[in-house]
Amino acid sequence: MKKFILCFCLLCLVLEAQAQNRKQLANFSQYKHYFNPSLTGYEGSVLRSVYRNQWTGFEDAPKTIMASAELDLQDIGQNSNKPFTRSQADREATDIVSARHGLGLTLFHDQFGPAKETQVNVSYGAGVRLSERLSLRWGTALSYTFHRLDGNSLTVDQEGDPRFSNMLGQQNRSGRADINLGLSLTASNFYVGYAMVDVTEGKLASSGSDYMNNFSARRHVAQAGYRLGLTDVLGLTVNGIYQYDENYKSTLEGQVKAVYDNLFWVGGGYRNDLAYTLAAGVRLNQLSIGYAYETPTQDAKAIDKSTNEVTLSYHLTSLKSNKRNGKRLLVW
Repeated sequence: MKKFILCFCLLCLVLEAQAQNRKQLANFSQYKHYFNPSLTGYEGSVLRSVYRNQWTGFEDAPKTIMASAELDLQDIGQNSNKPFTRSQADREATDIVSARHGLGLTLFHDQFGPAKETQVNVSYGAGVRLSERLSLRWGTALSYTFHRLDGNSLTVDQEGDPRFSNMLGQQNRSGRADINLGLSLTASNFYVGYAMVDVTEGKLASSGSDYMNNFSARRHVAQAGYRLGLTDVLGLTVNGIYQYDENYKSTLEGQVKAVYDNLFWVGGGYRNDLAYTLAAGVRLNQLSIGYAYETPTQDAKAIDKSTNEVTLSYHLTSLKSNKRNGKRLLVW
């Protein structure tokens, strides 16, 4: 059984290697800055983390941990003695369309059988006001990704297979540095953006062995979201993301959430030919906790195992709004 697991992991590893840059998150709307650096700081200063356990119950299944920090420099500049004193509603009412600067740091770790990936991403985003309600944002990110493959744990189906001969029986390590570029149009109730990820396809800087050379590909990412307050306490948000690269081709995902009083939300989504998702969460002022459940479909049905994803966020600005601004939908 163990041999079967390792053979299967190797086959999946080849497929996953083609999509090393294709990160799947059910709660992708909370990590807009990771996919598009121009959206760094778009929601203010916030700390986030996510734990994703894919194919729950399957031995050596993929596990993902990610942590990020976004800092809106304007939150600090308002009052150097007492930063982060504005509420999120007040900040969005006055600053969402004005020029500001955001810094971000993301740490990503993924483990799948004998393969491990660790990434550090530093991003910057800025915006200029185009009108009373609209702003144009741009951004860039520098990332370094380190891959490790334990060849001692691999068992191939056909001995002497030349495709894997240079991987077996040794510790394979590879590091790649690259840049991401992004552009977006934003307002208080919507955003739309485009980004190129791994612009140089891993050629900016590299180290270690070259076993990952053939799998680096430039990725194109389009994102959009819209939120609408239906009543004083009920709102609706819609988010979508499209990703494309030469190796893994295209992936389209959408999610809809119903939000109650900025405190609770439930939603559902679909990733084309791969998974259906159900999500729920709660926000207690500055702290948010979310959960998503994925069930595979069509192309991913070969492994009939579910995926669980837990997110934790802490906004450095308060949820409470100034009465003159009224109720605002603050959840994406």
